[in-house]
Amino acid sequence: MRFFDLHCDTLYKAVTTGSTLDDVNNEVTVSSGKKFSAWTQCMAIWIPDGISDNKAVELFEKAYRKLKTDAETFGVSINQGGELTNLHSFFFTVENALVIGSDIDRVKTLSECGVRMITLTWNDVNLLGGGADTNMGLTDFGKVCIREFENNSIVVDVSHASEKMFFDVAQCSRRPFVASHSNSKSICNHRRNLSDEQFCVIVDRGGIVGINFHRDFLSESSKSASLKDVLNHTEHFLSLGGEDHLCIGSDFDGSDIPRKVNSLDKIYNLYEAFLKIGYNEQLVQKIMYDNAHNFFSRF
Repeated sequence: MRFFDLHCDTLYKAVTTGSTLDDVNNEVTVSSGKKFSAWTQCMAIWIPDGISDNKAVELFEKAYRKLKTDAETFGVSINQGGELTNLHSFFFTVENALVIGSDIDRVKTLSECGVRMITLTWNDVNLLGGGADTNMGLTDFGKVCIREFENNSIVVDVSHASEKMFFDVAQCSRRPFVASHSNSKSICNHRRNLSDEQFCVIVDRGGIVGINFHRDFLSESSKSASLKDVLNHTEHFLSLGGEDHLCIGSDFDGSDIPRKVNSLDKIYNLYEAFLKIGYNEQLVQKIMYDNAHNFFSRF
């Protein structure tokens, strides 16, 4: 089985706790990833809202060093772009472009450090615009940053963006963009989820969307959220034409996840559930690996 995960917070956890990317207390471990015939894990460094510019840069630099060191230690490659040929690899991603500060030159620095994707905001406001807890769109600086990300082959990620920011991105971007870890608002009416219109915009633009396992985004009765809710979101997005655009964005090590899918080792439960409800092997592989792999191979 092959697996490509668009989002986890394991790198942030490792940096802030002094652990490694193969720590048994993590939901994602290299040992588990290497059990897949092919495994690509987007390793996000979360930049919390409200921290200072210096602290944001310091956190990013620590994450960069940690990812390089652990990749070498545990024998995993870091994908730097182009054709994805390594069977087990990390993608370096950033969650919250607060790390840019007001310095547009930092975009090139991120690219030189191997960043492949950046979530524009977390839930609050930064200099690029407004997150999911706001009604603010892209700022003029944010529009400049979008262009610079695209010029440096860094994928723009609209998970956590406000609805207004989402449509501003759709208007000003020239390349496909993604929602790395966002579910369907029609299934669970949460501000972090995507409306049908938003999902279809991403599909029409050639982007991808990762199903998120966080209970609050799976069900409005979050305490009872389960694997079945993951299937419900998947079914709905597929009904909107998502066969070639739907992926997984687990949110491992950064959220509260139902027991049957709460670690990388348990991804096989999702694989089997997809087959049990009648998905053929080709469709399952698209969702679990091929759609994300194909997108990043083209970008």
